[in-house]
Amino acid sequence: MTMFEPWEYRTSSQFTGGSDLTGYSIAAVDGDIGRVDSATYDTGSSYLVVDTGPWIFGRKVMLPAGVVERIDTVEKKVYVDRTKDQIKDAPEYDETLADNTDYRERLGSYYSRTYTPGM
Repeated sequence: MTMFEPWEYRTSSQFTGGSDLTGYSIAAVDGDIGRVDSATYDTGSSYLVVDTGPWIFGRKVMLPAGVVERIDTVEKKVYVDRTKDQIKDAPEYDETLADNTDYRERLGSYYSRTYTPGM
């Protein structure tokens, strides 16, 4: 069984250190959901902040790096292994809590519950 590590990019995602994913579009398993507004790349605590634009009324969500299935640098697209509804139902992004342990545990727990290997 594959373990879900929420705050680390998968080795299979084709993420390379020094990459900047800002501006890349986000593709959920059932369609595009927004663009990367900002990202962090620290080992063990990486995440993307996604501006969902009109998809979820302009809401921003924090996606742990572990949801990234693959990155296409030619198309400038990040593919994630969650549905639009799973992203929409995630806890609200609050930039003042981005480094708060309880907030990150709650977010990591949510995405761990929604993880389906091979989705």
